[in-house]
Amino acid sequence: MMEVKPVWVSVVFVVFLLHCSKAEFDPVDNYLIACGSSQNISVQGRIFVPDSKQSSFVLKTQGNSITSTSKSSVPSPIYQSVRLFYGPSSYSFKIQQKGRHWIRLYFNPRADSSHDLQSSAITVVTDDYVLLNSFSFKNYNGSVLFKEYSVNVTSDSLTITFIPSNNSVAFVSGIEVVSVPDKLIPDQALAVAPSRPFNGLSSLAFETVYRLNMGGPLVTPQNDTLGRTWENDEKYLHVNSSAVNFSVSPATIKYPATLTPETAPNWVYATAETMGDANVSNLDFNMTWVFPVDPSFTYFVRLHFCDIVSQSMNSLVFNLFVNTDIAFGSLDLSSITGGIDIPYYKDFVSNSSDDADTLTVSVGPDTVAEVSNAIINGLEMMKISNDAGSLHGFYPVGHLLPKSSQKKKMWIIVGSVVGIFGALAMIVLCYCCIVSRRSKTPHQGHPWLTLPLYGNSQTMTKGSTVSHKSGTASCISLASSNLGRFFMFQEIIEATNKFDENLLLGVGGFGRVYKGTLEDGSYVAVKRGNPRSEQGIAEFRTEIEMLSKLRHRHLVSLIGYCDERSEMILVYEYMANGPLRSHLYGTDLPSLSWKQRLEVCIGAARGLHYLHTGATQSIIHRDVKTTNILLDENLVAKVADFGLSKTGPALDQTHVSTAVKGSFGYLDPEYFRRQQLTEKSDVYSFGVVLMEVLCTRPALNPVLPREQVNIAEWAMLWQKKGMLDQIMDPKLTGKVNPASLKKFGETAENCLAEYGVDRPTMGDVLWNLEYALQLEETSSALSEPDDNSTNHILGIQLQPIAPFDNSVSMIDGVTSGTDDDAEDVATSAVFSQLVNPRGR
Repeated sequence: MMEVKPVWVSVVFVVFLLHCSKAEFDPVDNYLIACGSSQNISVQGRIFVPDSKQSSFVLKTQGNSITSTSKSSVPSPIYQSVRLFYGPSSYSFKIQQKGRHWIRLYFNPRADSSHDLQSSAITVVTDDYVLLNSFSFKNYNGSVLFKEYSVNVTSDSLTITFIPSNNSVAFVSGIEVVSVPDKLIPDQALAVAPSRPFNGLSSLAFETVYRLNMGGPLVTPQNDTLGRTWENDEKYLHVNSSAVNFSVSPATIKYPATLTPETAPNWVYATAETMGDANVSNLDFNMTWVFPVDPSFTYFVRLHFCDIVSQSMNSLVFNLFVNTDIAFGSLDLSSITGGIDIPYYKDFVSNSSDDADTLTVSVGPDTVAEVSNAIINGLEMMKISNDAGSLHGFYPVGHLLPKSSQKKKMWIIVGSVVGIFGALAMIVLCYCCIVSRRSKTPHQGHPWLTLPLYGNSQTMTKGSTVSHKSGTASCISLASSNLGRFFMFQEIIEATNKFDENLLLGVGGFGRVYKGTLEDGSYVAVKRGNPRSEQGIAEFRTEIEMLSKLRHRHLVSLIGYCDERSEMILVYEYMANGPLRSHLYGTDLPSLSWKQRLEVCIGAARGLHYLHTGATQSIIHRDVKTTNILLDENLVAKVADFGLSKTGPALDQTHVSTAVKGSFGYLDPEYFRRQQLTEKSDVYSFGVVLMEVLCTRPALNPVLPREQVNIAEWAMLWQKKGMLDQIMDPKLTGKVNPASLKKFGETAENCLAEYGVDRPTMGDVLWNLEYALQLEETSSALSEPDDNSTNHILGIQLQPIAPFDNSVSMIDGVTSGTDDDAEDVATSAVFSQLVNPRGR
């Protein structure tokens, strides 16, 4: 790999060009409010006025409202003041130009020392959309918070309401309401996996989650026609050495008639990331960016391109991937734009990657290209409002507003409701009769013979064979005849209290998981498929087939299923203590002792060892992580979520060739490079879990310094120094037998070997964890053993693998990776050659 040397123009020239790139754009509506301030505040050339000077907007408060000023240092003057609300309060703005508007909110929880704003839970709604729902700074890493939204205002006014949650205090430091061109957000974009048009974007709300200037410096609102901020992309780059910065003078950028600086500043198009090793012979090499996202939402992704590297046309041709799906093949920029140095952008709609809370974007060379190179200049990613009209949570505005506010709007709809009530009543009556008849019809045969594929859904599941013309659902056949109890849909409704959101355990790539109570009082976890999920029918089917033939004390059990009314529902045992990760960080749950952590790891290792050796043919889990290890009421660990599992290689094979799937940060680097899956891939992922258990931090955390982002890299550095105790959970300090810690560290180190052949089997891992537990239980005066991690200690009895354990306990939180932490951003140099999904 060639040495990466950023190509920059001189600092003076850059500053000059950035100032010159600002074109005049005069928004019709332009409210810049400094909340709680007593005077005007200048922020990067823009003047924010105090909210006490109400002229074209009105501030209404219920209860008291006070102001405060911070004396501590802040990144921007807008954060120096704050207005606090003890009751629901609103800002109402007159709108002169209907259409798209920015709503930008600034929060500083340290601006007032007399209140514990860090623990305050804030809800923010507009007339139609939920922007924040009970948001708290308690687990927020930053000192201040900036939020940017894009909403389509269709009336003459816009109201933004701040609601204190749980008897706390709401607050805000600054507000922007600024009109933007409607063409900034189109009505249609290209959805990926499967590729199809996605319509209706113009009526939805958006939240900006990422806006990057690829290969270039920070672009501030002062140098963007629409007041946007573009940050550098480096911390999201999967492998830092895979890309090299390239730049030209912004004066060379030639906007076509269809694009303006409002699309993106010329400095964005004048800088780019290109292949770290152009003309690389291995065409499986890609540049990949990994973004932590909330898997329960869909995302609008805009990618900016400008061929600033080519000397002639048609020489730069590359492929574009969103997640592992090809979004644009053989992209020839010069053919599309008619020249070089001409900006171009492409819009996509996508969910998170399968069974993960990340979304990835990759570019790589195409086989038809003269030069093996690829380029990307900028990226914007926005969260799209869900069916409830929310950008945070699952409740609509009407559910969150005080009842008094709702009553004021009631008279608007009373007339319409009365007018159509008769017709609706007849429709509902007919529907209830049909449903009642269908519910009373006995289900023929317990095996799951057909599984409807949501044929009438606008957004199809990955791999769907639904015809848009016919609108009829396709079905798949499942041959297994041991799928447990068949549940009628009415039973599921009653068990979950009509899928009450208060019973929500988690949200994954497939859908939502609810806590349910059966007629006998026993608890279950109900996994309800989302027809708009991108995870797909294949993973759902895999989980059914795997769990129907697996029974073990340390594997989650499938209790039954429901296939009525085009629903895909699985019912699992319920675990009262939820995912392992919740007991490590991110929650207020009590910390686990070192002995408890060892016992949990041993339980998970037993489950994986059974998968690898106890079944008729070995099974590779392929998504081992702390959210897929669940704990029952006695903290007994069970491995869950088999949606990505794969049958292992036959006796005459060494591996299974398959597309790369799993969670970034836990992925086996050898599997990632070669697309060759073995049981040792699970061993590597389990090594990451061991380090996560010891250090109580996410597998990947992009906000940390570069060398600390990847826990596998970071912990291995300390392990090789023999100083693993320096980075372990501070709550364990002085409470761990050094010999036990040494054995644990050696076991994790061997699991994280770069090549599978150098890693132990799960049986070896299990032996050594049992050894570490015995060392912990012995006297702390025991001298450290002089052996290596592959030695076994006599006297430790490995529990025999029972072919089936039919005991059933209850399970909690089959969440498929819904944690808000960024676990899936890999940065290790061992991933220097990225898999090109084209070869799948």
